[in-house]
Amino acid sequence: MTELSKLPVTVITGFLGSGKTTLISHLLQNPGGRRLAVVVNEFGDVGVDGEILKGCALPDCPAENIMELANGCICCTVADDFIPTIEALMALEPRPDHILIETSGLALPKPLLKAFDWPDIRSRITVDGVIALADAEAVAAGRFAPNVAAVDAQRLADDSLDHDTPLSEVFADQIACADIILLTKPDLAGPDGVAKAMARIAQDAPRALPVVEVAEGAVDPRVILGLGAAAEDDIAARPSHHDDHDDHEHDDFESIVVDIPELADPAQLVNAIEGLARDHNILRVKGYASVAGKPMRLLVQAVGGRVRHQFDRAWRKDEPRQGRLVVIAEHDNIDAQVIGAALIPAPQLAQ
Repeated sequence: MTELSKLPVTVITGFLGSGKTTLISHLLQNPGGRRLAVVVNEFGDVGVDGEILKGCALPDCPAENIMELANGCICCTVADDFIPTIEALMALEPRPDHILIETSGLALPKPLLKAFDWPDIRSRITVDGVIALADAEAVAAGRFAPNVAAVDAQRLADDSLDHDTPLSEVFADQIACADIILLTKPDLAGPDGVAKAMARIAQDAPRALPVVEVAEGAVDPRVILGLGAAAEDDIAARPSHHDDHDDHEHDDFESIVVDIPELADPAQLVNAIEGLARDHNILRVKGYASVAGKPMRLLVQAVGGRVRHQFDRAWRKDEPRQGRLVVIAEHDNIDAQVIGAALIPAPQLAQ
């Protein structure tokens, strides 16, 4: 690639916990001969995904090529955050061959594409493609809608009602903006679940889209990089629920950060998160925890009631052994007192 050619950018979008970070980790380790750079747009002020990716940095994508934007949605902070970040990556020596942007799970991708129309970067950057990840099990189960049965009942009773919930709109907008869909965790969904997820994707897609089943983020980079879609010139073909709005809103969702004390047993935390998902419609929990007697930090990632945890690295000498979790849900389901009481054991909460 010459200095005069446009630098390709791939936008990786997808609902909460769909596997975006896992995919990017795989691409970093299998770059297909490219020097990669990554921009991570977190929702909440604990940079979990960025730190995970920096932990797998390689010579072709060192830690300084991985940047985080935690001050809100990229497309809402174009001048202040996004453009300076892109320019900083383009100024690196050696210059990256390709930039990956991991959007927040709550992001609408189409407004982000409009950010690439800014004069400061349009002549130097092109959107090579938009990759949407869809969790096969979650899509098949309809978990992007708080109560699918109630929504369907309202649709049947009154066609004039706006039956799209915020979560279903996010999912539909991500699918409509994509060039390729990666259907993740097909093993958890099973053949029937995969079929249901495929049907939902076909329902939401405005045009025929390739759908590739992917487990643990393992996909050949030739499948999703180098598409040459120039998506910034193709915005009109990517319809959105929000096309008639001057701006898009994020008020449907909210996140809080909960500091948690050292755990005696990780199972205690897993049970608490499962209870929050079941009883209070919590969508996503991610962060770190300290376990008594263990020298390593516990990484926690939860989508609904499905909780995954593993020890990812040793605690550094210069950091407190303090657990921190980002909790994300729709606005009406965020109750800091209830969430704190669930995640912090009662005897320690009283201290």
